[in-house]
Order: sequence, then structure tokens, then C-alpha cells
Amino acid sequence: MNRIQAAAAAIAAMACATPAFAATVTGNFQAQITITNTCALTTAPTNLNFGSQGVLVGNVDVSSTVKLTCTTGAPYNIGLDAGANESTLNDVTTRRMTDGSSHYVNYSMYTTAGRTAVWGDTVSTNTVGGTGSGSEQSFTVFGRVPAQTTPQAGDYADTVVVTVTY
Repeated sequence: MNRIQAAAAAIAAMACATPAFAATVTGNFQAQITITNTCALTTAPTNLNFGSQGVLVGNVDVSSTVKLTCTTGAPYNIGLDAGANESTLNDVTTRRMTDGSSHYVNYSMYTTAGRTAVWGDTVSTNTVGGTGSGSEQSFTVFGRVPAQTTPQAGDYADTVVVTVTY
């Protein structure tokens, strides 16, 4: 064989040869997360706004909304306290709005549209219970200002605390 043929044969042999690879090693790892039972008010509850009224000779009914997201399967209870102006310790049956002085407008909050079950903050007695779905759940607060002696004109308000027990 002449040198040209030998060189061509060597180049062809190198082109056909399988390259040598380095050794490989594998391993694995886990992606992890721990989900704990939890609940969160997903948006601020809407105000229970009774609007502008003249004399309080009949019921004034309105509603507001509490939105909650809890872990799937997590049991919970939503409670509404007696408000900042309660006249008797933890009296959720008659809450009071005040004009900032000694004048009050009585009102109540209920769990049902028929306004038959007062919404309070004693778990398993007058709260709203449920089980988390992992998605936002919406609850309606049904409010009523009953007929009563109308106090002086002014702006009346109360602050109610929402407590979620889970």
C-alpha cells in the first residue's frame, strides 16, 4: 500500500470508530412540601351597610360577605363577635352601633336569610362550620336593624371581629 492509501485508510478507520465516553453516575432527589391545615380570610369581609334611614319603624335588612379559603378537608368554624359596643358581655343577640357618644342603634347578624339563627362566636353553638375545599368559599352575613326608637341623626358604626377556628 502506498502512503496515500494508508493515510486514507487510517482516516476512514478513525471516522468509523466509536468515540470513548467517560463513565456516568446517576442519583435522584425528592421534591417535597408539607401541607398543614390552615384557613385564611381571602379578602376583607364586606361591610354590613344599612344605608341612610329616617325613622326606624320597620326592619332594615341587608347582607355582607365573608370569603374564606381553607386546606382541603380542614374543618373550620367562622365566628362573629358581639362587636365593640356590646351592652352585655358577649351578647351577640343584640349588637349596637354608636355615633361615638351615648346614642345607639341596635342590630343583629344571622346565618340564614330568614334571620332566625343569630351568628355568634361560640364554636358549635352559633358559628358557621364547614370543611375546606382548597378553594375560596363565600359566606353571607344577614344583617337586620329592627324597628326601634330612633336616636338622634348621625353616623353610627360598630366593629365586628371575624374569627376562624380550625
